[in-house]
Amino acid sequence: EACSVALLHEGALLERSEIAPRRHAELVLPMAESLLAEAGLKRAQLDGIAVGRGPGAFTGVRLAISVAQGLAFALDLPVVTISSLAALAMQAPRDAEATLAIMDARMGEVYACAFKKGTEAINTRLNCLRPLFEECVVRAEDLVLPQGENWNVIGSGWNAYRDAILEHLPAPPRWAEGDRHPQARDVAMLALPHFEANDVSPPELALPVYLRDKVAFTTAEREAG
Repeated sequence: EACSVALLHEGALLERSEIAPRRHAELVLPMAESLLAEAGLKRAQLDGIAVGRGPGAFTGVRLAISVAQGLAFALDLPVVTISSLAALAMQAPRDAEATLAIMDARMGEVYACAFKKGTEAINTRLNCLRPLFEECVVRAEDLVLPQGENWNVIGSGWNAYRDAILEHLPAPPRWAEGDRHPQARDVAMLALPHFEANDVSPPELALPVYLRDKVAFTTAEREAG
């Protein structure tokens, strides 16, 4: 639902973000150009491209990866891909032992990953969060969470499947917000340490993560039966 672009330059973070379902293709490149203009930069001055790799809606993930690859190929830049669930978790308060990032995946399922405070994180702004399990797509009622934690919950899955999620938490969450979406500013912050460590990929290896293997049909394909 959210289309967002961010520019991290000399410690300053500029961003554009808009709730604009089905308008990402129209908005994303003008947003990027406006950020460069605001910073007084040209495309050729960029050092790298970061992108949310999913999971998420097929169309949104494909578009994000395509734009990142296109810019990176054109400008000969490296790419860092960041989990959209990790970016989502960045927006949660840091006052609980664990954060559940959960997005509505439709068809009765959710995309989910949980993060806990630890010492292995690469970004202090993430407050030393590390994944508690591999990100997954699962029916909300089949979600399995580690026990014994106090939780924050963030993402559209909370609005869609609140009762099912509550069944799997040891206690009601300390904080929960369902009207949040992954944002480019958090993708940028999570990507920065990777660029600093030269942990980057060429554009052709910047691949999407869908988690779900079902085919997404185009409108023309549906109409054709």
